[in-house]
Amino acid sequence: MLPLVRRRLCLGLCSLLLGQAEDPSQHPGVFTSGTWEEKSDEISFADFKFSVTHHYLVQETTDKEGKDEILEVIVSLRYGLREFVVIAPAAHSDAVLSESKCNLLLSSVSIALGNTGCQVPLFVQIHHKWRRMYVGECQGPGVRTDFEMVHLRKVPNQYTHLSGLLDIFKSKIGCPLTPLPPVSIAIRFTYVLQDWQQYFWPQQPPDIDALVGGEVGGLEFGKLPFGACEDPISELHLATTWPHLTEGIIVDNDVYSDLDPIQAPHWSVRVRKADNPQCLLGDFVTEFFKICRRKESTDEILGRSTFEEEGREIADITHALSKLTEPTPVPIHKLSVSNMVHTAKKKIRKHRGIEESPLNNDVLNTILLFLFPDAASEKPLDGTTSVDNSNPPSESEDYNLYNQFKSAPSDSLTYKLALCLCMINFYHGGLKGVAHLWQEFVLEMRFRWENNFLIPGLTSGPPDLRCCLLHQKLQMLNCCIERKKARDEGKNVTNTYPGNAGKAADQLGPDHRKDTDKEKGEVGKSWDSWSDSDEEFFECLSDTEELKGNGQESGKKGGPKEMANLKPEGRLHQHGKLTLLHNGEPLYIPVTQEPAPMTEDLLEEQSEVLAKLGTSAEGAHLRARMQSACLLSDMESFKAANPGCVLEDFVRWYSPRDYIEEEVIDEKGDVILKGELSARMKIPSNMWVEAWETAKPIPARRQRRLFDDTREAEKVLHYLAFQKPADLTRHLLPCVIHAAVLKVKEEETLENISSVKKIIKQIISHSSKVLHFPNPEDKKLEEIIHQITNVEAIIARARSLKAKFGTEKCEQEEEKEDLERFVSCLLEQPEVLVTGAGRGHAGRIIHKLFVNAQRAAAMAPPEEELKRVGCPEERRHNSVSDFPAPAGRELILRTTVPRPAPYSKALPQRMYSVLTKEDFRLAGAFSSDTSFF
Repeated sequence: MLPLVRRRLCLGLCSLLLGQAEDPSQHPGVFTSGTWEEKSDEISFADFKFSVTHHYLVQETTDKEGKDEILEVIVSLRYGLREFVVIAPAAHSDAVLSESKCNLLLSSVSIALGNTGCQVPLFVQIHHKWRRMYVGECQGPGVRTDFEMVHLRKVPNQYTHLSGLLDIFKSKIGCPLTPLPPVSIAIRFTYVLQDWQQYFWPQQPPDIDALVGGEVGGLEFGKLPFGACEDPISELHLATTWPHLTEGIIVDNDVYSDLDPIQAPHWSVRVRKADNPQCLLGDFVTEFFKICRRKESTDEILGRSTFEEEGREIADITHALSKLTEPTPVPIHKLSVSNMVHTAKKKIRKHRGIEESPLNNDVLNTILLFLFPDAASEKPLDGTTSVDNSNPPSESEDYNLYNQFKSAPSDSLTYKLALCLCMINFYHGGLKGVAHLWQEFVLEMRFRWENNFLIPGLTSGPPDLRCCLLHQKLQMLNCCIERKKARDEGKNVTNTYPGNAGKAADQLGPDHRKDTDKEKGEVGKSWDSWSDSDEEFFECLSDTEELKGNGQESGKKGGPKEMANLKPEGRLHQHGKLTLLHNGEPLYIPVTQEPAPMTEDLLEEQSEVLAKLGTSAEGAHLRARMQSACLLSDMESFKAANPGCVLEDFVRWYSPRDYIEEEVIDEKGDVILKGELSARMKIPSNMWVEAWETAKPIPARRQRRLFDDTREAEKVLHYLAFQKPADLTRHLLPCVIHAAVLKVKEEETLENISSVKKIIKQIISHSSKVLHFPNPEDKKLEEIIHQITNVEAIIARARSLKAKFGTEKCEQEEEKEDLERFVSCLLEQPEVLVTGAGRGHAGRIIHKLFVNAQRAAAMAPPEEELKRVGCPEERRHNSVSDFPAPAGRELILRTTVPRPAPYSKALPQRMYSVLTKEDFRLAGAFSSDTSFF
């Protein structure tokens, strides 16, 4: 039965081994830095499944973490192989434990290798997987190599040194020659340095007492924290290597050893990084992101009774609109600005004690003054400017990063608000503090709206659709305040049609300033009659009689002759040398209304409404009428400014390309210009023609408003008031990520780490793709935050290593550059060779680090730290050694001897040994001659 079992297993192995590629040519020394690839398959023996995996080393090198845990590296280092096949139980819980099963597998492997002629080494994993026991065989022409392994948990005393291992090696090869050929020896001792954090970690933790106590300079809003709270470098591993030694020239036994690490010809260093070190910036952003998963509203967090009065005022918009019909209160120009920022706080104190507030009053005042710097002055808020002049817009790449992240400019109110909410969440009150500050902010917005105070930190003009929605809402509110303020003060906020502003400016006559000043006075006088209702707001009796007196009510029915008798109104300035086609009067550019500013959500709603109209002729006509409100307003303004005009006159100003002029010869033989409307203007039922026939000669100041600032402002305030902290966090998270990236770039500039530059570019590219979606997935946001945290940890590691190696203390420029290069390699490579070993500049620093740690462990006086510079004998007899006991001892013994008979071919023999505190392992590759034995 046993031969049959062995044959079936051998046949399965043969079919797999015949497909193995031959060993490719490789470069030595790339076991730990090369890229390993593999191909896997499965075979079954009865109900027991085995996985068969072909491992081979490719040319490219890469940087990997934890190579001591990778199977390829384990086998390649222990046996010196670049290609091999491993047979292992497919299930993780299965194991080949009995000796009979092990022998069965090994004999099957031997038969399969012989039948296939495969020269790739074949291993079998035996015993439990955690032991990593691999034994196997390799067959070639006239030679067979057996791979054997021994694993013990306790190191026998006689085998802790070189002499004992040489005895094992010589007894194993059993060479019949006398004397034995010399044994070549390679030794590597690894020393671990751990006790350095308390002496060399440069990061200063944040002063929590100053943050909470509100001390001067203790809390600087707008600046993100940065750095690791613990040393991100946990250990330094120094490997001292003697690559070429010969038996007999060194002594290493249980009594004496010549292996002094200072005298080792090769030093190499690697650092072990702390697992997930706590980083301030990463924690800062992560804690803010966690709010996105909360479901509570602001009222539920703070208690609904706290804001009952304010909630009713915000919810009842019709009540707010009815206030506008009441007489306008006389503004108090001597209002103290510093008192304005405390308005929201006073409202809350009526319902809740100061001690119950999530935010300390001093902290709250500091935040409000940071967000609203115009409140730091005692002058009245005239709102003449809405941009913080201390941070002028920049054309730099970092400043324009908000375009890619869809966040907000770094000097804007929205950006500052995001940082303040982050800081409040991290240092003061958590979620309750965030809700409290947001409630204060909303009350501040309503206060500014009701009192005509512009919001600082926002650029003037319509909402910027490149920014986040919350920033657009604040810009919309600022537009409403500008309109309301100008209307209340009697100023003109209208201008020429935006599409023709440049053309009109180029055609201004020399006397246009006088006309403009005259029109400003005329228009400013009439703005007082505007109403805040949604209907036509020209309702005063005297103005209505004036309208009738001008005959504007019959303007629709009257022709150019009747309209020519009307009094011109709402003129801005003359349009160059153009004249009206019918009466030859100069053509004047009218004062027009600005188009209504829109945020992206309003544009989306409008698009949905227009899309629902369908593609029918009736739907298309209705859609065109809905989109022609601005056109109709401009036509009415043009008619009022140019009595006796016709549609052709309007087109010549509004859309010059639609008025085609040609040179023709008249009856007298003179060459004259004759113009006509374009083909699209002559299409039946043309919207332009219908709008022109519908338009009345009404100046802009008497028209129905295209933009109802009162309604839009209340909509914005209502939107802000009902934002949950989770919604607010999602709105502001792009700003926080934007700020974090800028902080990382700023810190990287100080360290100049090339790998970090590449990662930052990847973060920017990834973030720009993710944040442009309206509702990005939480998983993708977590990936971005994780990337930022990783970069922060890398920079912290660089600073830790630079502090430990004292790169800033080097007086010679050449040594400083060498150290900086060495530190950079430690960050980017798994293991770095120390130039000059223990005698080089980096080697002397590493030596001092170990000496300091040894002195600290032995509690030696500090003045004795570096007084020993004598010979090795003096250091050896010192009570405290410079280095601790080696954490790992690796030895490779090699020789070439004939086996198994004296007349056999001389073949290489190799044994690898690794000794650690709780592990002893031997791995031997012993070759035998199969032709002459």
